[in-house]
Amino acid sequence: MKKYIRIHEKDNVAVAIREIAAGETIEIGGLQVRAQEEIPAGHKIALGEIAAGGEVIKYGCRIGNAKEEIPAGCWVHTHNLGTALGELLTYEYEPVGQAQAEQPEQTELPDASFMGYVRPDGTVGVRNEIWIIPTVGCVNNVAQALAKVANNRLQGTVEEVIAFAHPYGCSQMGEDQEHTRRILADLINHPNAGGVLVLGLGCENSNIEVLKPYIGETDADRVKFLVCQETEDEMETGGQMLDELIAHAASYQREPVSVSKLIIGLKCGGSDGFSGITANPLVGRFSDLLVERKGTAILTEVPEMFGAETLLMNRCESREVFEQTVKLVNDFKQYFMDHQQTIYENPSPGNKKGGISTLEDKSLGCTQKSGSALVRGVLSYGQRVEKAGLNLLSAPGNDLVASTALAASGAQIVLFTTGRGTPFASPVPTVKIASNSALAGKKKNWIDFNAGVLVEDQEMEKTTQELFDYVVAVASGKKVCSEEAGFHDMAIFKQGVTL
Repeated sequence: MKKYIRIHEKDNVAVAIREIAAGETIEIGGLQVRAQEEIPAGHKIALGEIAAGGEVIKYGCRIGNAKEEIPAGCWVHTHNLGTALGELLTYEYEPVGQAQAEQPEQTELPDASFMGYVRPDGTVGVRNEIWIIPTVGCVNNVAQALAKVANNRLQGTVEEVIAFAHPYGCSQMGEDQEHTRRILADLINHPNAGGVLVLGLGCENSNIEVLKPYIGETDADRVKFLVCQETEDEMETGGQMLDELIAHAASYQREPVSVSKLIIGLKCGGSDGFSGITANPLVGRFSDLLVERKGTAILTEVPEMFGAETLLMNRCESREVFEQTVKLVNDFKQYFMDHQQTIYENPSPGNKKGGISTLEDKSLGCTQKSGSALVRGVLSYGQRVEKAGLNLLSAPGNDLVASTALAASGAQIVLFTTGRGTPFASPVPTVKIASNSALAGKKKNWIDFNAGVLVEDQEMEKTTQELFDYVVAVASGKKVCSEEAGFHDMAIFKQGVTL
């Protein structure tokens, strides 16, 4: 196992793969550096003297400026490194790689397939579940009670009845109310659901009649509506409706489908110093492999693009997409400013403990999940993806909110990289990818895939293929850890006033 890694030849810091003891000497490219103090695993060591105010370089890019002189061999972290980022910025479109010229014709790769559920509208699900979607938090308990009873009456290929509780749908104003309506409508139309019961109270702001235009045309066999205030016994009526939905969904069978129909959400949380070395680059390679096969990847958590946004902007396929990306980033910065909050109040305590020192440090690791493909589309919160390839989605960094937003935009599966671990789920299968083997070994009930092997000399190409094969297996029905545990979460982005 490697003791340390210099990620890019321009870097003036290296990352400790295991703890480096004070007095221990490391050698990188003929350069010998003696550790002046203990360097924890995942943390950075200065490879040479860094002057006060000087740039600290990692990933070949600046991750901040030294707060004081940092001698060679010293630990580089929050005590002596600060962000160099500003607030609202102007950007120039400086396309690189494929974005510089006419896009070349893609080489046709051998097709791969998974076993999915093809819906009448041409969309494809990787699960055949019945979803109960409350229009308002007041009926959450009814939804959960109905799901509990209905799960005893499953038929055929129907896997589970799930109630997605949330606290919204009433006492909301403006964008908050619109967010709720868009997300609920997106979930109602999601292909992982073979049937949906939309459960309303009757007096809420986002009642069923208000919600219907957001949902659009529906198949009466697949989507049923129940207003609790208008029925004598909502449990009896709802139970009958769920039986009908189960009978309808039970007729669907898995069949071979091209991976070009896969839409995969990309998210990270509880990152550590290994995330940008193992799990995130691995997911980036997976994303490229999927996009090469004409599939779709969606990257979100905009605040964790700050500091690395130009790397994405310069991969935009056109000036129009570039301008949309600039707006995506600056609108989110303005959101922070409107609420009088510090834009760069990140990383979290867990990130810092794992070795991440500044938002630039975090963002440069985070955006690696996007791989190297062109950015083809930019989505607003609650907008469904339309273009195949790599898309950027407006959503915050919060794990539950961002993962729900990915599902609402059409992702059938979310890939979630983590260095700290988390048990949470989302409305769709959420694959937890550990950045280090210690986490993967300790939390086998949380972690689905171990990217830590990449610092144990397993080749990236081999690991990428293993992850691709694992995702295909999940799309074909293999349950991830959170599904096995019976976890199903959703969260809607709230920004404003509650009445």
